[in-house]
Amino acid sequence: MLKQGSALDRYFKISERGSNFSREIRGGFATFFAMSYIVVLNPLILSGPDSTGATLGFPAVAAVTAFVAGILTILMGAWAKHPFALATGLGVNAFVAVTVATNPGLSWPDMMGLVMLSGITMLILVLTGFRTAVFKAVPEGLKTAIVVGIGLFIALIGLVNAGFVRRIPDVAGTTVPVGLGFDGKLLGWPTFVFVFGLILTIALVVRKVKGAILIGIVASTILSVILESILHIGPSFDGKNHNPQGWSLVAPKFSEWAAPDLSLIGKANPFGAFEHLGFVAATLLAFVILLSIFFDAMGTMVGLATEAGTIDKDGNIPNVDRVLQVDALGAIIGGGASVSSNQIYVESGAGIGEGARTGLASIVTGLLFLVAMFFTPLINLVPFEAVAPALVIVGFMMVSQVGKIDWQDWGIAIPAFLTFTLMPFTYSIANGLGAGFITFVLIRLFQGRAREVHPLMWVVAAAFTLFFAIGPIEAALGIH
Repeated sequence: MLKQGSALDRYFKISERGSNFSREIRGGFATFFAMSYIVVLNPLILSGPDSTGATLGFPAVAAVTAFVAGILTILMGAWAKHPFALATGLGVNAFVAVTVATNPGLSWPDMMGLVMLSGITMLILVLTGFRTAVFKAVPEGLKTAIVVGIGLFIALIGLVNAGFVRRIPDVAGTTVPVGLGFDGKLLGWPTFVFVFGLILTIALVVRKVKGAILIGIVASTILSVILESILHIGPSFDGKNHNPQGWSLVAPKFSEWAAPDLSLIGKANPFGAFEHLGFVAATLLAFVILLSIFFDAMGTMVGLATEAGTIDKDGNIPNVDRVLQVDALGAIIGGGASVSSNQIYVESGAGIGEGARTGLASIVTGLLFLVAMFFTPLINLVPFEAVAPALVIVGFMMVSQVGKIDWQDWGIAIPAFLTFTLMPFTYSIANGLGAGFITFVLIRLFQGRAREVHPLMWVVAAAFTLFFAIGPIEAALGIH
């Protein structure tokens, strides 16, 4: 029975973490709705042909994306007992797609094999304790900056996904990279849905209404479905034409049932890239993937655990080894299933904002992903614009940690600033971490306080230096 003091309550430590079953269930639903877009977006990103002309296939990628996300998220909940959901990482999948498109010798199985190898390497680093040791070596000020950076990042994701903030084409005469709405104006019913959802969610949060974030998502979704059914707004891009006043990715609608196609599982070729590109080129590609998934998860984990209140005063996260093990498995299984590396999602913050504190919420989210393999209406029914307000509010909650940074110590303050500004500005958690870690060790060196820097921080800074220099290195080696 689901009650305080039950075996389930004790196993997940629900009462101990100040939560209850209804919060965990609401949180699981909120996280699913916040990140379900990946089931549609991942097939779009991985849709191009490889050097042989083969494609992965939209239906198969969608089904396997949902399947792998479901299995890994359930594993995270049951094994690591944290409210962290996993799915295909947007940074890595974009890198994989671009690499396949620009390297004539690569096929999809070859590239996914490199993702697998990166994940295996990651798992070895976790099992040897190296990855956990690196996590503990990071100064508290930088860990706080990671939380703030992820808050800004997740808010920007929400604003951009809703079309409230838009990228401006990089053409002559352009003075700013992003702007308000379309040509500086807020246009279209989808934008109205976002504004409605944001105001409603703010009102519910400040009134401390239980289920505020989930209520905001559901209410905005209902409004979206009504507007689409009456006005037939359509998506912003239907494959041929652009509609700046359309829904950002999917137009909210019910779709028919479809049996999932899981044929991509097991198609990866771990050593194919080495055969076609050579050892050096393939190793460099694997290194970029490895470094990205190594630090993306670390940063996300710190931010989410801090927001959930599960991180102790010394900066330690319960079961951190298990969290990192599941994350490493995400790269192995994601690559092996041909949907790219899976990692902890910042959108898990939507569930945490709803009150989720334990792995039970992750199990709810994972089960919803498995259901979504069969019932795509669960995916196509919720547009970005209905979820984006939740991300903005959660972003605010995370950014409020900024006051904990010691702004008088420039050795922490400057790296912290670079960390939390570059995460949203470069759309990458790893880039922000790299800039922060490198400047931290350099400033401590300039201050004559190099002895205060943990030896592993020097190792990490050197690795990030190599990461940022990968372009010139590839150019020097003639690798494209």
